[in-house]
Amino acid sequence: MSLVVDFRDAVVVFNGFPALAGATFQVTRGEVVLLQGPNGAGKTTLLRACAGLLPVVRGSANVLGIDLCVDRQSVRARVGLLGHANGLFADLTIRENILFWAQVIGASTDEVTATMHRMGIDGRIADEKVSLLSAGQKRRCALACLVVRRAELWLLDEPHAGLDAKGRDEIDAIIREASSFGATVLIASHELERTKGLATRSVSVVAGQVQ
Repeated sequence: MSLVVDFRDAVVVFNGFPALAGATFQVTRGEVVLLQGPNGAGKTTLLRACAGLLPVVRGSANVLGIDLCVDRQSVRARVGLLGHANGLFADLTIRENILFWAQVIGASTDEVTATMHRMGIDGRIADEKVSLLSAGQKRRCALACLVVRRAELWLLDEPHAGLDAKGRDEIDAIIREASSFGATVLIASHELERTKGLATRSVSVVAGQVQ
């Protein structure tokens, strides 16, 4: 069994509040895990901690074999976080955003072209600045960046938000494909009917703990 995420009694403090309060959580390679729970329960905090963006102040936390209590920087190149803010460069075009990540990891021009086509952001719109895009177009661009980066661990926070039916179906197909190639996926979502069909298992996050 290859553990990708291994949190044990992990505590994360955010704005002076224990957003994760002794969470224990393990995920093995290739799983697609749905995180469900009410707003404020700690789902987003858990994803951000896995991405190395929030410090674990007590307990232990390992992601992809990296001890996050010692080194949070190294994990960031190997995970992809799709959050509410999308993480795009607003002053760059769609194409420039995707090419940036392609150059970081050495993806080919063909990979970039195929990904943009698949997400419906090729053609004339590819040269639009991100700041001028609709919410759905920004979501498609953010997901394309994630695909091009070949992330080993996908951390998706409400990934279907702002997308039409076709875009949601495409995300589902990409998640299934990523899992089949060995990527591990964590999805925080309130759209349980849709995401339960994607997940290999579901866990509940309640009051900063994983159940």
